[in-house]
Amino acid sequence: MSTVLIIGASRGIGYETVRLALKQGHSVRALARSANTIRLHDPKLAKLEGDALDQRTIERALAGVDAVIQTLGVPPNPKLIFSGTRLFSETTRILVDAMEAKGVKRLICVTGLGAGDSRGHGGLLYNTVLWLILGRIYADKDVQERIIRRSRLDWTIVRPTVLTNGPRTGAYRVLVDARDWRSGSISRADVADFLVRQIDDASLVRKTPVLTR
Repeated sequence: MSTVLIIGASRGIGYETVRLALKQGHSVRALARSANTIRLHDPKLAKLEGDALDQRTIERALAGVDAVIQTLGVPPNPKLIFSGTRLFSETTRILVDAMEAKGVKRLICVTGLGAGDSRGHGGLLYNTVLWLILGRIYADKDVQERIIRRSRLDWTIVRPTVLTNGPRTGAYRVLVDARDWRSGSISRADVADFLVRQIDDASLVRKTPVLTR
């Protein structure tokens, strides 16, 4: 079993990943600004309150870690829609630099279909909505992906399609070939299922799979 740092752990995909990683026997460090709100209790769980933009926080959290899962997200409120964000690129730059300095190699990062070279693969409706509502947010995810790709880490960039709050089913598709990338939906719990599987699986290192049902 591994010791895993999960960034953005207090809700959504991050919370589901913490829950499942513990269930699978991993030791988990759950980093979030509101880590104290995580309603899980386990001897193998360490809740770390902190900001992913703080370099010292990240460096301390990485001590003795085998893998990092980054699941940061932002609510698409009007300010972000019109002004954009640099959260994804800035936190990732800090994280990658710290991981390289500390010798932690395995990074599993969630972005989304439409980021990087998957832009345009979602179909007309998906692409139009993504560009109109989340275009500026995804522009920062593009930068985030470039930072990861240029790193020396053993990275996997995970691109889920439209997220739902459905249950964990295990019935989802992992689309590695760009010719197969398409829109769809997937539950946050199923994304977590895939993320936890990657902790000890190197078959998708330096790959950018799209996840959908």
